[in-house]
Amino acid sequence: MRRLYSHLALTYGQKLTLLASVPLVLAVAAIALVVALQAKALADREINTLETQLLDAKKIELRNYVTQARNGFYFIYGSAAPEDESAKAQVAQILSAMIYGEEGQFFVYDYDGTALVSPRQTDRINKNFSGETDSTGADVVDRLIQVARDGGGYHSYLWPKPSTGVEAQMITYVTSFPSWRWAVGTGVFIDDVLASVATARADVQNRVQRTFLYIGAITMSALLMVFGTGMLVNLRERRLADAKLKKLTQRVFDAQEEERGRVARELHDGISQILVGVRYALDNARRRLGPGDAKAAEPLGKGIDSLGRAISEVRRISRDLRPGILDDLGLGPALKTLVEEFSSRTHITCHFDTVVFRNRLDDDAKIALYRIAQEALTNIERHAGATDVRVDLRGHRQGATLTVSDNGRGLSGKARTSGGLGLRNMQERMEQLGGSLVLHDRAGAGTEIRATVPLTHMLPPQPNRPAPQAT
Repeated sequence: MRRLYSHLALTYGQKLTLLASVPLVLAVAAIALVVALQAKALADREINTLETQLLDAKKIELRNYVTQARNGFYFIYGSAAPEDESAKAQVAQILSAMIYGEEGQFFVYDYDGTALVSPRQTDRINKNFSGETDSTGADVVDRLIQVARDGGGYHSYLWPKPSTGVEAQMITYVTSFPSWRWAVGTGVFIDDVLASVATARADVQNRVQRTFLYIGAITMSALLMVFGTGMLVNLRERRLADAKLKKLTQRVFDAQEEERGRVARELHDGISQILVGVRYALDNARRRLGPGDAKAAEPLGKGIDSLGRAISEVRRISRDLRPGILDDLGLGPALKTLVEEFSSRTHITCHFDTVVFRNRLDDDAKIALYRIAQEALTNIERHAGATDVRVDLRGHRQGATLTVSDNGRGLSGKARTSGGLGLRNMQERMEQLGGSLVLHDRAGAGTEIRATVPLTHMLPPQPNRPAPQAT
């Protein structure tokens, strides 16, 4: 759980980005929802208005058809008796001839539901269709008769097209001839109206989708701007923090080197001089006691030997803290001395190679490379189990490279160092100089450490004196 929480933990820059982007996303989502609802309501009103207008136009057209037809044969109906079959036949013949368009026709049903006129569907003539319904179960013939008996009006239902037989929506206007007990009407299919409404609805939906796309594009652009600005601010702050951290780290290194130099000077100028004086006094006492008791010189000799070892140890510590040869002769002689002392102390075969530098390394680079070599040799002595060590220092067009290799157990044998602190110190020293540290583990056949400092740390030789042979 802690690991999951650590992965989910946000940085300061990410929190700022979320703080800027989340309200923006919520606001845009609310705007998009309001726009969608308003657009849908407006579209529904527009489509309903369009549908009503188109249907009203169809209704007016149908009513005009029926009125014109009635006026065309009213002179026959108006003077005919209710049982005048000749007049009925004459009117039925006139209505049968009144077809228009591809689907238009007039129809006549008597009040009992018998089809008297159906010019485009003649198989229906003289058949009773009382109780007939469409595919949805809605009454057709009975409803038409009822509307006609009520004084006339409109009725909409599904009806097969005479031309194709495919069922479609039809709207019909019907009126009555009460003395003959006839329901007379005509209808039109409203496929074109429905198609126009569907087209309008699809167009509205497309416009709404385009609006959402525009809103989405604007939102994405705004989010990209927020993220871009956040990234720029984050990168700038990180660079400033990295620069401050490098300066702080460099100050720590400088303070360490300064303190080491101070301790080295104190050891050399203080303790070392005192110990030399003690040794001289003991040596003088031994010479004076020489003619006397032979046993009196034995403890003095041991004391002199102990003091000699103490002096050597102090000098070694002094050199480890801040070797004077590094400042006086340069990096090459200092490394050579370090390698020779390491070989003498550990009895490990060591090889040191270097070349003459045309330029000199600055102080920071010399100290860093020397400390890396020192740390590498210390690790080899403690953990590698090596019998052969090679140290190489040379300059090139990209700067200078120090290589330390051994034939020991490899990195796995050196993993017992204090949490990898030595390697981290090496890496941090190279990062401070803008260089690189490469570690090659040869899987039980040794390790190679290669530290490279850039050319910016190579200084030109002083014109008044020849350049040293090695940095």
